[in-house]
Amino acid sequence: MRAVVMVGGVIHDSSTCGSLLRLADLIVAADGGARHVLRLGFTPHVVVGDMDSLDHEQSEHLRQMGCRFLTYPARKDETDAELALLYAVKQGADEVIILGALGGRIDHTLANVLLLALPELRGVRVSLVDGQQEVTLIRGEGTIRGQVGDTVSLLPIAGDAEGITTRGLEYALHDGTLVFGRTRGVSNVLTAPTAHISVRRGALWCVHSKSS
Repeated sequence: MRAVVMVGGVIHDSSTCGSLLRLADLIVAADGGARHVLRLGFTPHVVVGDMDSLDHEQSEHLRQMGCRFLTYPARKDETDAELALLYAVKQGADEVIILGALGGRIDHTLANVLLLALPELRGVRVSLVDGQQEVTLIRGEGTIRGQVGDTVSLLPIAGDAEGITTRGLEYALHDGTLVFGRTRGVSNVLTAPTAHISVRRGALWCVHSKSS
């Protein structure tokens, strides 16, 4: 099942978001993300969060459209985005696309990218999409599909990533290491429509910037 989680951040490409929402089996809005969903001409199946970003009129409109609400207290340990993401996974989603998670407040952007490392997401393909950019997390093995010339950056998370081997990238690694905090993995380039990456130890953020 494919789920789309809409967060209340910045939307840079309404066309891409609309296309992804159209293909979703489940649309989950993290609080104010529901406004984005409505503006794009869709209705979320459920809104998750403390509801501090929706006024009474907006909430009533959503209820009349058949939307469910899962309301949490404002004083909680998780962001609305984390709660919405975990809800989608608990519903059986094996693919989750997160929209509206990048841009806006820097702390929220960083926290949303870190969500990819949640242990509950193992075995689920999760990506943050912002226009022509996509962020995923690679544990063990990963595949990137795009066009020759696309930019791919590999960034280690929570320590060095070791035993990295790549195929289909201009600057290849063969059992190499990317050091946490260093920028060696930024701005690689696809040399084939499909690239393969394996990591023996650690994990990598993969940022794929599509050329079109």
